[in-house]
Amino acid sequence: MNINRSSRYVPIVAAIGVVVGIIIGTFFANRFTGNRLNIINTSSNKLSDLLHIIDDQYVDTVNIAEIVEQAMPKLLDELDPHSTYISAKDAKTANDDLKGSFSGIGVQFTIRKDTVRITNIIKGGPSEKVGLLAGDKIISINGKPYVGKEVTNEETMHRLKGEKDTKVKLGILRNDSKKPLYFTIIRGDIPVKSIDATYMINDELGYIKIKNFGETTYAELLTSLAELQEEDFSGLIIDLRGNGGGYLASAIQMINEFLPEKSLIVYTQGRKVKREEYYSDGRGSYQDIPLIILTDEFSASAAEIFSGAIQDNDRGVIIGRRTFGKGLVQQPINFSDGSMLRLTVARYYTPSGRCIQKPYTKGHNREEYEMDIVTRYQHGEFFNADSIHQTGEKFHTNLGRVVYGGGGIMPDYFVAEDTTQFTSYYNEVYNKGLFAQFCLEFVDANRKAMQDLDNAADISYYLLKQNTLDKFIRYCDDKGVKRRNNMIIKSKHAIERSVYSGIIYYLLDMNEYMKYLNQEDATVNKAIEIFKNKEYKPKAPEKDKEKSKNTSKAA
Repeated sequence: MNINRSSRYVPIVAAIGVVVGIIIGTFFANRFTGNRLNIINTSSNKLSDLLHIIDDQYVDTVNIAEIVEQAMPKLLDELDPHSTYISAKDAKTANDDLKGSFSGIGVQFTIRKDTVRITNIIKGGPSEKVGLLAGDKIISINGKPYVGKEVTNEETMHRLKGEKDTKVKLGILRNDSKKPLYFTIIRGDIPVKSIDATYMINDELGYIKIKNFGETTYAELLTSLAELQEEDFSGLIIDLRGNGGGYLASAIQMINEFLPEKSLIVYTQGRKVKREEYYSDGRGSYQDIPLIILTDEFSASAAEIFSGAIQDNDRGVIIGRRTFGKGLVQQPINFSDGSMLRLTVARYYTPSGRCIQKPYTKGHNREEYEMDIVTRYQHGEFFNADSIHQTGEKFHTNLGRVVYGGGGIMPDYFVAEDTTQFTSYYNEVYNKGLFAQFCLEFVDANRKAMQDLDNAADISYYLLKQNTLDKFIRYCDDKGVKRRNNMIIKSKHAIERSVYSGIIYYLLDMNEYMKYLNQEDATVNKAIEIFKNKEYKPKAPEKDKEKSKNTSKAA
């Protein structure tokens, strides 16, 4: 055990020297000369000395730049779980989802049998303009074959994305064409939306699904609210499930739309960062509309700021499961070679004063930290509110309701995950990727027959008439998953839901996809019930009747 621990720290010591050297060199705009680093020479700086020793005396030639790339993540591993280094190659891609747009050809794709298959064409994008179609297969890029083992998601994005107004030539195989077709596409700005769906669930209740908090999310929210306003909505569900966060500024702008003047939204504070408080300005247009927020274990960071601000101000209710628990603020630091560092510089706190960052030990349990969601699942937290134990400091909302720090945002109404239909047959089919494969092939084969179906309801009816579920079971049998009738009967509804939703996704858009899934979503249905029963406004607790630390209600 001691030998393993000692060997673990050998690369870390070397990493510290290399990384400190590179950071100092960067900040003084003097990072590289050839393959060597220029370091500020301070005799008392052991780390710089170590770097010089490695560079000058090591037995073999050392590529300092390569060592730096390998050492940076290892050094940051010794800090907190959210301080990260992003290489120059990955930095641009890492920001695309939050920037609101990127330059490319405007397609969505999947990889099937070592071939890129286009699943969707972005409306108004360069690919639509030249005539590419969903279902097309890319077999060459810029005159060179592009099939086989070299075809990966990362490599495909690298080849299809590029500077605006540059050209890329694609060789395409189309189902109804005997010979390859060739298209020259001029890359352009492709919008990246962070709101997946906006629609009316019923005559009164609007629904907005937010994927992340990017540069354009606030503007998208205003557009979504305006659309719902035209439908005379009188209540709102904001779905933050699966939302991993994003920009703090976007979250603050959005929360401001729903809070009365001078309501504290969030504050941040760190060792070198003075406390900074953010308040609503009273200009929000939706300060009184009934508000319901949906969360789960993958709602993190800015999504938790949003949820915490609504909960602590008693502005609405939270429904679902406990959030991820990320309460650390990262400062982006860009290096001259295009790489970047996201360094934790502060913590953020909800209006009641709680930091919802879940526990971690510096440098020693990153794997355990990353496995926390699995641990929650194994402990039964996804299925029973009584399995959730928050031991952090106690705080109170404006109305005096008890909330806890140190482990995510607890929902006001707990909704368990339903796994009763997930048999070993379903799991085998899912793990082998047969849902996605079948849906893609089915859409390719039936695209013309379904081309006039423009909503989820019509597609569902068509699939039912086509006995699509039976076709899927036979497809799985042909792929080596033997038919198990009892399990198929038990999982029938879950299988049908996965097949139908996959086909809807490939044919239409996220809005129709979410409409279909939400029809039988337990958390959404709980929200509808809460709205119908007018339980969307939190109430002050009755004095001396607080019997439990866990205030969640099971649904």
